[in-house]
Amino acid sequence: MNSNAPLLVVVDAANVVGSVPDGWWRDRKGAAERLRDRLASDGVPGMDEPVEVVLVVEGAARGVESVAGVRVESAAGSGDDHIVDVVAGAGARPVLVVTADRELRRRVGELGAEVTGPRSVRP
Repeated sequence: MNSNAPLLVVVDAANVVGSVPDGWWRDRKGAAERLRDRLASDGVPGMDEPVEVVLVVEGAARGVESVAGVRVESAAGSGDDHIVDVVAGAGARPVLVVTADRELRRRVGELGAEVTGPRSVRP
């Protein structure tokens, strides 16, 4: 692992937003923007060291803009496939993926990423 690179935290926006039944389905883009803004202002709870946050959006949430502290990437197709590509592109850098999706957890785990659930970034 490259200990000089900050931890890359890749957040599965659809999965994290969908983990709480708060009406997100009425405004998927707005829900993703609220998650982005919470990550930008609060960071990743429990992380004392600097991290780089990538929020992957898909479907109706595409087009959410990046802000200071959170890079947003819109998946052209499957958000899960895009997340796997981000993890694969990280090389030896340490990666933490935030999702509850079992299949995605398996796929990124095979690439060496650590995985945590949506509660790690949602109140």
